[in-house]
Amino acid sequence: MQDQNLAFDESRRISQYEQAKDSARAKAQQEISRQTTNLTTDERSEVAEVGERLRRKSVNEMAETDQEVERARFAARVSQVVDYIFYLIYGLISLEILLDLMGARDNNGFRSFIDMLSAPFLAPFKSLIPDPNFGRVEIRLSYIFALFAYFLLHLAINGLLRLMAHRKTAV
Repeated sequence: MQDQNLAFDESRRISQYEQAKDSARAKAQQEISRQTTNLTTDERSEVAEVGERLRRKSVNEMAETDQEVERARFAARVSQVVDYIFYLIYGLISLEILLDLMGARDNNGFRSFIDMLSAPFLAPFKSLIPDPNFGRVEIRLSYIFALFAYFLLHLAINGLLRLMAHRKTAV
């Protein structure tokens, strides 16, 4: 949803910019056309030179806008991939927490598979906080903290991608 809003805002901004630029260009051309009937040949060549400079500037601005749109599209795609990876991590950690809460057997195949997949993501947090247990049921506070830490990392990465996607237009 956020990526769609990003794309919509970016396309709307570009569309408004292009409309304003086209309107200003049309007004300038009308004024130049009106005034060129009374010019000398030197003045006409000067006007032609100014017109050529404005045309080059317009083409350069369009190329820059196109590059910005491409950069925003790339950042949005990378953001989608980052989201998917973090959702997988959230799912694995949540399954670990649920299996521990339900007292799942350590020798079960599914439990072993989830343990193997989530181990690299949970290793830094394993002994961070003491995990209370009540018989076979264990409350993994360290895993809940890991979930929170990965959520913050996810937000930070997406924030960085948003910075790369948008150019700053005001100070």
